[in-house]
Amino acid sequence: MVSGATEDGPVIRPVDFVIAGTPAQTPSGEVTLSIENERDKAEIENNEKTEREKNHATDNNKDNLGQLVFKLRYVSEQNELRVTVVRCNGLPAREQNATSDPYVKLKLLPDKQHQAKTRVLRNTRDPVYDEDFTFFGISKDQLQKISLQFIVLSFDRYSRDEIIGELTCALSSISGLENSDNQEISLCRKICPRTLQIQSQGRGELLVSLCWQPVNNRLTVVVLKAQNLPKMDVTGLADPYVKIYLLYNNQRIAKKKTRMRKRTLSPVFNESFNFDIPNDADGLNNVSLEFMLIDWDRVTRNEVQSYLL
Repeated sequence: MVSGATEDGPVIRPVDFVIAGTPAQTPSGEVTLSIENERDKAEIENNEKTEREKNHATDNNKDNLGQLVFKLRYVSEQNELRVTVVRCNGLPAREQNATSDPYVKLKLLPDKQHQAKTRVLRNTRDPVYDEDFTFFGISKDQLQKISLQFIVLSFDRYSRDEIIGELTCALSSISGLENSDNQEISLCRKICPRTLQIQSQGRGELLVSLCWQPVNNRLTVVVLKAQNLPKMDVTGLADPYVKIYLLYNNQRIAKKKTRMRKRTLSPVFNESFNFDIPNDADGLNNVSLEFMLIDWDRVTRNEVQSYLL
């Protein structure tokens, strides 16, 4: 069950503030005492409201991992994909009231053979890189099948670098990229929590990327690939596709599906889908996803290979 973009943190509850009053020094003590009580009550309510706002801001900060600005250009004559990592905006601090030492890794999925990374920039949550990278040997056909993954990390001299978040961009979804020889395409994308790898015991693996956008109440699901799927016909292969259901309060409210891939047990999909979350869902509470890997059959009913919740 996918019920949220990050792991649950500690529960923070509003703190009740009690303001000590002083006795009134007037003959009409009863009336003055009533006024003091009203004043105390208003101050307590104001403090509680302030605390609730702080808690709400803290919860929002957990979801806000910043943005990545980058540029893409495809040079068809040379089969080159050129990527410029421009900057990051509003990265979270590693510790409270601290900054970060961020850098960005780039990978082409699903093979991960093409990789690169930016330099580390110290003590900043808004790093400006303006670094160019070129991936060679990328044909137009390949451009439709691969995704560009950015992983934003914070450098740590003494322990493992901390992953801030990532974003995955299916290149087939970028309008005009195939014909961008003479111009760059500028993009700004939200950085999301780290990719989830979902496993179904003995039925293969499905790799997906989830991105929750609380401002728009939208959940983006990228179905990357599956592997080690069970054999479904006499040829020892399958014709798989993925069906995705969005559930709210355990009721299916939306569905999407990928294209079918022929004769393979390790299909590569790289397809992106957007789900609009109900406004009364309070974020991703009571929201879940179902993934069904299905083997297409021309003659008989399509057969479910794996079921993931």
